[in-house]
Amino acid sequence: MCGIAGYWERDGQGSIARVKSMCDQIIHRGPDDEGFHVDGGCAIGMRRLSIIDLATGHQPISNEDGTVWIVFNGEIYDYQSLREDLVRKGHRFATKSDTETIVHLYEEEGVEGISRLRGMFAFCIWDTRKQQMLLVRDRFGKKPLYYSAGPRGLYFGSELKCLRAAGVPMEIDDDALRLYFQFNYIPDPLSPFRNVRKLPPGSWLTCDRDGTVRQGRYWKMPVPAEKPDAALSEKEAARQLRELFDESVRIRMIADVPLGAFLSGGIDSSSVVASMALQSREPVKTFSIGFEEAAFNELQYAAMVAKRYKTEHHEIVVKPDSVGLVTRLVRHFDEPFADSSAIPTFIVSEFAARHVKVVLTGDGGDELFDGYESFFAIDKLRRFDAIPQAVRRVASMVAGLLPYSAYGKNYLRMISRPNPLERYFEYNYAPYFLRERLLRPEWMLPSSSEFLQRTFPDCLPPDGADILSQVTFFEATAKLTGDMLVKVDRMSMANSLEVRCPLLDHKLAELAARIPHSWKMKNGRGKDILLQAIGDRLPPELLTRSKMGFGVPLALWFRTTLRDFLWDHLTSARFLNRGMVSGEFVEFLLGEHASGRRDNSHWLWSLLMLELWFRDFEDPAGSHPLLDSHRSAPARQ
Repeated sequence: MCGIAGYWERDGQGSIARVKSMCDQIIHRGPDDEGFHVDGGCAIGMRRLSIIDLATGHQPISNEDGTVWIVFNGEIYDYQSLREDLVRKGHRFATKSDTETIVHLYEEEGVEGISRLRGMFAFCIWDTRKQQMLLVRDRFGKKPLYYSAGPRGLYFGSELKCLRAAGVPMEIDDDALRLYFQFNYIPDPLSPFRNVRKLPPGSWLTCDRDGTVRQGRYWKMPVPAEKPDAALSEKEAARQLRELFDESVRIRMIADVPLGAFLSGGIDSSSVVASMALQSREPVKTFSIGFEEAAFNELQYAAMVAKRYKTEHHEIVVKPDSVGLVTRLVRHFDEPFADSSAIPTFIVSEFAARHVKVVLTGDGGDELFDGYESFFAIDKLRRFDAIPQAVRRVASMVAGLLPYSAYGKNYLRMISRPNPLERYFEYNYAPYFLRERLLRPEWMLPSSSEFLQRTFPDCLPPDGADILSQVTFFEATAKLTGDMLVKVDRMSMANSLEVRCPLLDHKLAELAARIPHSWKMKNGRGKDILLQAIGDRLPPELLTRSKMGFGVPLALWFRTTLRDFLWDHLTSARFLNRGMVSGEFVEFLLGEHASGRRDNSHWLWSLLMLELWFRDFEDPAGSHPLLDSHRSAPARQ
């Protein structure tokens, strides 16, 4: 696990000092080692968090004659079998690392060999013979990879701050910020800056000596099945799922350093821990956090699993310095990001990093196996399909006349929409009625299905797909990559901790896509087929409890410890003079929340994160408390 960065200026000369300055921005991603390679106008570098082959895994790594070089971030779980195959074909290895496997696989098969990799990764290959730079990102986008391709050349890095250190122009992309207002994150391939993009999941990009940039896909998430596969019975699906799940967990337990697991007390993380315990000779190290507020504390459920499997369990109840923590998080995201579950993710990562360097987690179960409660809401929203168009027009007129304070989930607005996809986005994301009151007109985006299809061409199935397939596919491609995995990567790597996600193994995902929704959403619950496969391993109390999100008492904090901080930022002239929001409506949201009349914490958090990001962007020389602490700390062994 590493952080990587570099560039290729075709008419320039690479500089170790320059690429080192890029890598210095991401020491937290790799405090154990650093390495650089310069060849003409190419300069690549890395910061290493040593996990596999501690003795000889130093990067960059080359092939036998030094004509192919790589810097790599991630883990390849099938590297040993790939290595054996490559040795039989005559390749000679100098290390025992998974990284070197990619170099020889590229020699043997070129870009086509990427599809053989099983794992999480972002890497750059420099081919001196072709004078070509290749960038690759894993199938789900677990590992980040930003790039900027322009007249001078190609620049890349694990984080945006790498490109900024290289001098890439950072002109704000207003279209990206408009999408942030709608989704609370900036979707791939956009970034906050016009000249920088994220390489999409499952993609590769090459830059040739003449400046030609090509991009391709080596994998796409299969569209979820709407009907049962004739060759797959429900019983057989559960059997295959159990077997593949255990394999996915087992190959992610390979490490040359201490390893553990996050244990929230939910179905997914508990299932991972159960599988680890059944396949390990030593007690599994598990890590859980709780808050003083009962509604956000799952420690009792985590303790049930820990007791059943006799794990080496670690738990803490925290009352964090909320102001200090919030300001520390912003700089690690590099872009506006408003998922407040980043707070507990950071805290549990910081806690676990005191004991281990790698953890397994249950991320991905809800997306692949229809676990979100919003998916059940789709069936309820289907009843609006039969409403006549005349009634819809009246509903739309009435909805437009109502004040914001009269809205709940805004069913009048949803009734007025004939398209089921539009209704889902109105229900589950920043609704139009809120944005039209909050934002100035020039910052508004439409909510039409045509706009959604244009914006997310790779994240929404073609027309004709069932609405449930459309939204589950969106959640498993756009939202998972742009929100959930960004949160996990940034918050874990802020603490130099590697996180592995067994449920997001691509073979497991391909099996999940073959399983129809009727087998996943069954008996009044999501993930039913997953529970058929492995539910016997869990305490019965976990199978019947209500779903609890991994959150923090943000609504309470905004009325207490974070109140002044919130009001100072969102009512400041600096924020309001940006010309993006209605100051009057912002004050209304603040007052309504402070009075306890309504919980507006979700929208207020989104605005606060945006303003904090702006201030961090405008003051790059400000202190970096976490980064500075890593620079002064000795390398962890």
